[in-house]
Amino acid sequence: MNNFPPDYLPNLEPEEAERLKAALEGDQEEFSALTEPYRKELHVHCYRILGSWHEAENLVQETYLRAWRRLDSYEGRAALRSWLYRIATNACLDELDKWRTRRYLPSTLQPASDPAGSIIPPVMESIWIEPAHDDWLLTTAIGPETRYLERESISLAFLAALQTLPSRQRAVLILMDVLDWRAREVAYLLDTTPSAVYSALHRARVKMDEEYHGSEGEDKFQADEETQRLLEKYVKAWESADVSGLVALLQENATLLMPPSPSWYRGRKAVGIFMANSVLGEDGLFPGKAPGRWKLLPTRANGLPAFAFYMRSEENGYLAAGIQVLSIQAGLVKEVISFNEPDLPVRFGLPSLFEF
Repeated sequence: MNNFPPDYLPNLEPEEAERLKAALEGDQEEFSALTEPYRKELHVHCYRILGSWHEAENLVQETYLRAWRRLDSYEGRAALRSWLYRIATNACLDELDKWRTRRYLPSTLQPASDPAGSIIPPVMESIWIEPAHDDWLLTTAIGPETRYLERESISLAFLAALQTLPSRQRAVLILMDVLDWRAREVAYLLDTTPSAVYSALHRARVKMDEEYHGSEGEDKFQADEETQRLLEKYVKAWESADVSGLVALLQENATLLMPPSPSWYRGRKAVGIFMANSVLGEDGLFPGKAPGRWKLLPTRANGLPAFAFYMRSEENGYLAAGIQVLSIQAGLVKEVISFNEPDLPVRFGLPSLFEF
């Protein structure tokens, strides 16, 4: 390890400096005490870059391994938090260099599907944006002068737009327009110049203006009575297989997305036809009576109301089937993204099975 000169680490408080001295001498507990407070925000940072909560978790683990192995290279010229962000960001960029494709939502991949046609089989490759629980997402450090609001910056629409940017532009925009870092700080992090950072930021903003149209008029996750009544009607329609009741809750141009299937549907009529033929109908994709086939449990995801949904099994229980995320506008459902992955409810802290 590095010898520790007396004037080392001018940016650390005395207690932090003592802990770092101990960490440099091989004390992993002191290293953890110094770095663990940043784990959650680093996880969200990696999630924004990658669009995958699972991959972000792996990259945070990689970040901490790299930080421990390279601790003797930390010279105190930047705050410890900035140093960890530098490692995490570059770990994400290294990972993106390996990926064959970016991550998508189905609506950014292909035109809307015919509701009377067959569902396109799931694409099980890691190409889909993943949802994440608000308990993690809404506790990160957001600067006061940011271009994007905190909830907006973790919305699925924002994440999907981010994925259209080249990886370094993506990192620059997140650091400056979401986290409110200064150009010279980002230049240090990416080992470049402030002028190069501003150039990348300009190109990223132009692309985001094309791909992301904000969330004006969209109701975020609120506990107001009107929204709560809408959500209660939504659950009742699903659980009773009331297609007409469900359709009545949708905006005229509402969309339904169902990753990992690329199929998606636009318009109240199209969604109703699909639901009647496939999900809530008696003669659709699933056996047995439609009423009581599904159970929904409320949760929160990406700043929006969400439900873990469960399908009835032959053993008199309900098995986890996925997470639905709802976008609400003007008192109606604007979009439903149904992530049909049975392990997602468990990741959200909900059971994988519950009995009648």
